[in-house]
Amino acid sequence: MTTVLPDTGVGPLLRDWREQRRISQLELALRADSSARHISFIETGRSRPSEDMILRLAEQLDVPVRERNALLVVAGYAPRYAQTPLDDPAMASLREGLDRLLAAYEPYPALVVDGTYGVVAANRGIALLLEGVPEKLLAPPVNAMRLTLHPEGLAPRIVNLPEWRADLLAQMDRQIALVRSPELRALYDEVAAYPVPARAADADRADGAGGTVRRSDGAGGRGRERSAAFALPMLLEHGGRVLSFVSSIATFNTPMDVTVAELAIETFLPADRETAAYLHAHVPS
Repeated sequence: MTTVLPDTGVGPLLRDWREQRRISQLELALRADSSARHISFIETGRSRPSEDMILRLAEQLDVPVRERNALLVVAGYAPRYAQTPLDDPAMASLREGLDRLLAAYEPYPALVVDGTYGVVAANRGIALLLEGVPEKLLAPPVNAMRLTLHPEGLAPRIVNLPEWRADLLAQMDRQIALVRSPELRALYDEVAAYPVPARAADADRADGAGGTVRRSDGAGGRGRERSAAFALPMLLEHGGRVLSFVSSIATFNTPMDVTVAELAIETFLPADRETAAYLHAHVPS
């Protein structure tokens, strides 16, 4: 991703971050062991902050690592954080660790994405769910948002697509406000414009709070209830059944590299016993 900065100094940019976080100058000063007057002078351009002060303020404002580099550059300093490609030999241990983590989570689906939802790695649980998706959507570079929301991707199979789609778009919108990425904005505009596939008239949908959904068990037998009241589930049709998942996203603590800072590990936890049993039966061990 490339950060686009307005034609302004570091002071107004820091002020924008402070206002976005809804923190007063006094509160920020107390957190950063400074004074409200000094913060005011920095924001108005009357005082040029040191490299250490910029990083201290950025830490207290929870500014993403990529944006911290941008603040330093605008202030006339060198970037502090490297951006090492994942295929660099220095990243070998990270890649191996991620592969082990994804494999250990099988048969449940899990994947790793970068800052623009490019799929970096995925396990066999994900491969199972992607069966039947057109090759054009699986050709590198694979993008998780396109795979999920494209009308030829997973979208037609997601029973509660309106709720799940709204949640994904809201997630992207929050990220765009944080990182100010034109690439991410272009991706958002693309996937938000995808037509929503029509579903069968008798398809039941989860309520907006992630309540109970009653579906056929796919074997011609009785219906059963699927409940994921603790989180919004993704209800996905596969092999004549409706699988129910809740997702969890993990990131790295205190990253010192832009690439690592923007990696996210998403795991899909079965929301009912039937889904867990199905995965154990169909994902190779």
